Amino acid sequence: MTQRIVIVYVHGLWFTGREGFLLRRRLGRALGAETLAFAYPSVNATLAANAAALGTYLSGLRADVLHLVGHSLGGVVITRLFDDAPALPPGRIVVMGSPLNGSRAARGFARFPGGRTLMGRSIHEVAHTAPRAWTGRRELGVIAGISALGLGRLVARLEEPNDGTVTVAETELPGATDRILMPVNHSRMIFSAPVAWQAAAFFREGRFTR
Repeated sequence: MTQRIVIVYVHGLWFTGREGFLLRRRLGRALGAETLAFAYPSVNATLAANAAALGTYLSGLRADVLHLVGHSLGGVVITRLFDDAPALPPGRIVVMGSPLNGSRAARGFARFPGGRTLMGRSIHEVAHTAPRAWTGRRELGVIAGISALGLGRLVARLEEPNDGTVTVAETELPGATDRILMPVNHSRMIFSAPVAWQAAAFFREGRFTR
């Protein structure tokens, strides 16, 4: 009997989910999966509220295998959801360019007039996140970019390896299953074919290809 594999994409700050169409298409073809995008109010709602909304959305899906891929803030929303280990179909998680250990760029942007309002409640919480560890029940793969081209460099000093918005160190999460650094910046990783192939590899095997 053929398993029904579903992959849900969770977008980042200021996005809608529609920008993930190419990533979703590549993942769907690679795994023979149905792909969906979860849209949430990345500016107006708290991190806890967005994680809870994601949990409600996922609970309504019919799937034998349920994989999740999150970009930037979307990856943080996913990991927060699994802090409570919800009862969902088995699967794996890939996060891409997600500031899992705070965000220097967000803290810098908040210092500008109106910056905190523009970023919204969720990313303000993320900006001041204390170091944490992954204790979820799912295998978690972390993709970090190392092409330092992005707006984050205009609002904060990002001297260590970074993707132009999030530093490699900010993507680290002790307890994650695997992590890989890729030559892409924060925005382009959504559209990168090699990034999509690595995400597909992790969904299939529980590790990235090297």
